[in-house]
Amino acid sequence: MSERRVIPIGPYHPLQEEPEFFKLIVEGERVVDLEIEIGYNHRGIEKLAEAKHWDQVPFAVERICGICSTSHPFAYCLAVEDLLGITVPERAHYIRMIIDELQRLHSHLLWLGLAGHFIGYNTIWMWAWKAREPVLDLFELITGNRQHYAMMKIGGVRRDIKDENYPAIKKMVKELYPTLKMFAKAVNDDPIIQKRTKDVGILSKEQAISFGVLGPIARASGWDIDVRRDDSYALYDTVKWSVIVQKEGDIYAKILVRVLEMFESCSIIEQCLNKIPKGDIETEVRDIPAGEGIGRVEAPRGECFHYIRSDGTNRPIRHKIRAPSLMNVPSNLVTVPGYTISDAAITLAAVDPCYCCTERSAAFLKTGKKILTGEELVKLSQEKTEQLKKEYDKK
Repeated sequence: MSERRVIPIGPYHPLQEEPEFFKLIVEGERVVDLEIEIGYNHRGIEKLAEAKHWDQVPFAVERICGICSTSHPFAYCLAVEDLLGITVPERAHYIRMIIDELQRLHSHLLWLGLAGHFIGYNTIWMWAWKAREPVLDLFELITGNRQHYAMMKIGGVRRDIKDENYPAIKKMVKELYPTLKMFAKAVNDDPIIQKRTKDVGILSKEQAISFGVLGPIARASGWDIDVRRDDSYALYDTVKWSVIVQKEGDIYAKILVRVLEMFESCSIIEQCLNKIPKGDIETEVRDIPAGEGIGRVEAPRGECFHYIRSDGTNRPIRHKIRAPSLMNVPSNLVTVPGYTISDAAITLAAVDPCYCCTERSAAFLKTGKKILTGEELVKLSQEKTEQLKKEYDKK
């Protein structure tokens, strides 16, 4: 029996742009156990929301995630609209859906490129990121931004999609189809991709349900769930699309689900452009009464959930956020052990983790009855750093 050793991935690692710590317990080249440590990135978004006006909160929660940045303000607006019991104009619904599905294309293409990079297949990386550029160009055309689109507003959307922009959106979607077919063919035919991803990092349907995973991770394991269909919002129930499900639960299935979902996103965008009516883009909202509401959207990584509570003032008194990565990351406890060290990085990446999404809440350290301030937390961190330096110097 080989001696057990520990190989750390994170909290700072070349393959991780955000801090998270995965401790691989290995025997030789095989991973036999995994420990996950979160809590390296506290930004206090939920607490910040309590100090923001209702109309300022969408801009704050949009910064929770850079890639699926419209999911959080979308879910937040749905939560407030649930509290209000208002009807959003039909045109605003379709604009929201167009932005939402463009975001899904952006997110899945970015992940596909990174997945190719993680397995050393940089051609896929360059192809995917080249295909992603026209999507970002469209965001810039429609919203003025390539990231953080600032489109969602309580009661509707902040800006319209101009009629003269429709041809550019249709052209981008039409030109994306051949590229997506190429990706699908590469996934189906390329022996390198199949060798590195088939029968690796398997998450069974039973395990998926047990961990409560969401989005493509659940659907790749045969769990047929999607908020857009199961608890339909906007006007997703008025367009034709399919929930993509694979049963194998391995990394290959996770890739295939995302690639095939992009075809569905293109179809949804085309249908929205054909169906979108003339009219208002928002319902005017002046006051938020006391009450509570929830909003759910199917973000690229899975269900994004927002809960808000109002006491009738001009800001929320409670804002609770659950991002999909919080549910998906723990599934690595069963998908990483049993495979080799070289499989660990791509298996960890297969859930498309967003650690900033996972760790968006505030950190409060209680000492007796006192809750430490931000300045005191910084001082504690500095003192801990000095202590670690002294311990290192002694060695």
